Amino acid sequence: MTKNAAESTAAEQKAPVEAKKIDLTKPPIKEAIAKGKALIKEGKSKADAAMVIFEALKDEEKDVVIAAFIQGATLTEKGAVTYWYNCRRKAKKAVKPA
Repeated sequence: MTKNAAESTAAEQKAPVEAKKIDLTKPPIKEAIAKGKALIKEGKSKADAAMVIFEALKDEEKDVVIAAFIQGATLTEKGAVTYWYNCRRKAKKAVKPA
């Protein structure tokens, strides 16, 4: 490996990964976030709020749903990912016939 190749590889590793911009201002997303916040305000669990948001946004990308969980269900980023997997699993179980 040449010196320049080593330098460029090191530079690539140090470069921050650019975060994907997520537009949470679309009406269906804003509505889902508002529903989640309302449930939290009523004293419902974060899981309940997350499931309502997930159902409303099930056709959206994973990153969009996770961002909505953070806003609407007052979850951390790591918690939102966990809730996304759990909601997805629960939704798949509900679709399968018994």
